[in-house]
Amino acid sequence: MKHTVYGEPSFHLTTPELDLDITARGGHLAPVVFHLPGRDVSPYALAPWQPADYPEIPPLLSVLRGDFLCLPFGGQENGPPHGDPANAEWLPLAVKERSLELSMHTTDSGAHVVKTISVKPGHHAIYAEHRISHLDGDFNYGTHPILDLSNLPEGSGRVTTSPFHWASTFPGAFSNAADGESQSLLENSVYTDLREVKLADGGTTDLTHYPARVGNDDLVMMVNVLATPQQPFAWSAAVLDGYVWFSLKNPADFPATLLWLTNGGRSAPPWNGKHLGRIGIEEVCSFFSHGVDVSRQNPLAAQGIPTSRHFTPQETVSLRVIQAVALVPNDFGAVTSIVPHDELSIAISGDSGKPIIIPIDWKFVI
Repeated sequence: MKHTVYGEPSFHLTTPELDLDITARGGHLAPVVFHLPGRDVSPYALAPWQPADYPEIPPLLSVLRGDFLCLPFGGQENGPPHGDPANAEWLPLAVKERSLELSMHTTDSGAHVVKTISVKPGHHAIYAEHRISHLDGDFNYGTHPILDLSNLPEGSGRVTTSPFHWASTFPGAFSNAADGESQSLLENSVYTDLREVKLADGGTTDLTHYPARVGNDDLVMMVNVLATPQQPFAWSAAVLDGYVWFSLKNPADFPATLLWLTNGGRSAPPWNGKHLGRIGIEEVCSFFSHGVDVSRQNPLAAQGIPTSRHFTPQETVSLRVIQAVALVPNDFGAVTSIVPHDELSIAISGDSGKPIIIPIDWKFVI
């Protein structure tokens, strides 16, 4: 049932729409090959090292690829970074024609987590659900999809999100200069437009164009506008070479989006300055990547923004996201909106103004 992919034992699922692998350690989703009409695309990143190259570091980093659940998100005192779900062993529960179901009982938080990855006929989409039970207390959490744009010309990828009502660069040094790391953005700088974010050395930069600012690693956070009947989900999107990758979520479950702009700004092992042109488009309930202790302090409470969630052992919390791809015309530009088209499809519009209609069961996330 398991085979080794990019140096790591993984579970495999194949359907007419896609082929995907999920690592047993950490549940990292990648590679994923989507079988679009006329071409295959594989947007998720693989780290430029093999797991066996760094056996002494946490599996989160030695295995690093694609998408994974973080619970808690960021660091913690008595467990690995991003929690057991991103590091420890997942066990198979059920393998079906169009779905994989894995489970884990964590030793750091005590949570029991069931991960279900499913595919619907005719949909080039991953329907991901994490059911969390036996968890007691306030925790932050998030998804962590990492896309590989390193083969694109500088600035030709386009990255956008649904409307947000608060956004800021990382509050402090995200890249530690003492460790040979570098960042480009001004620390703790609130902004209202991804196209005008302040640089540390003056001026502004446009974060909707990527890859960019080579030799730097930066992190920014946007807090999404709450859902409405006309816009019942929030979204994030990246247009690559002729196709778009996008994610849909319920902003009540994932209030914020993080963009991890990782373009060679880390020189220490395992990075060695080679983690280039990658971008994390992460849907979270967290205060940046500061970790569970800081998120529990709810530092954005004055703005009405939650950075942690209260769990009780008696309840089961279901966290759902959709990650999908679709072909777009060459003049599509950046995604400007994603809205329901009908009960089982969405309309994605770009700078060109002409929407594309694709089948998606968007009600999965609401």
